[in-house]
Amino acid sequence: MDNIKYAIEGILFAAGEPVKAAKLAVVLDTSIDEVNKAVDELKKEYSENHRGFNIIDILEGYQICSRPEYYTYIQEILGEQRRQPLSNAAMEALAIIAYKQPITKGQIEHIRGVNSDGCVNRLYERGLIEEKGRLDAPGRPILYVTTDTFLRCFGLTKPTDLPPLDLRSLNLETSQGLQLEIDENGENIAAENEENTEQ
Repeated sequence: MDNIKYAIEGILFAAGEPVKAAKLAVVLDTSIDEVNKAVDELKKEYSENHRGFNIIDILEGYQICSRPEYYTYIQEILGEQRRQPLSNAAMEALAIIAYKQPITKGQIEHIRGVNSDGCVNRLYERGLIEEKGRLDAPGRPILYVTTDTFLRCFGLTKPTDLPPLDLRSLNLETSQGLQLEIDENGENIAAENEENTEQ
């Protein structure tokens, strides 16, 4: 197909969400390598011409997004209200989910040492986490994972792109004054601060 890169541009623009490279290849009757090459050419054009948008890599596919430096102007035109930033507690819960997913709310609370209903609900409402089945255990608790929105917000292509943790020396203090230690296998050694007995 002629002008394959512009066909990809049109598809991504219309989709408004990530589209797998493999799906683009099937629809356009070409190879994944050709799709990747065409996307690279588009990215180069956008950069050289200082376009207001770019194509990001996400989950073995691509999505067109506006450039972060133009967010304030876009927000003003669309009349969106500035969202309140996530609280430290919500960021703490999000980090736990990102590194330990899939994970239940009970497991999050075990790690944090405090009730996490509000944090999990806010993250869910913001579209940063989603339900991913249920744990095969009494009560069948919901399992949570991060979403494509989370990846876009943090500039990640896939969940495994998170920066590695130094698990041998990691010693985190939560916003509630609880100490969390993680062993070399990534398992949490919940050590509640003896001086803080409040939930």
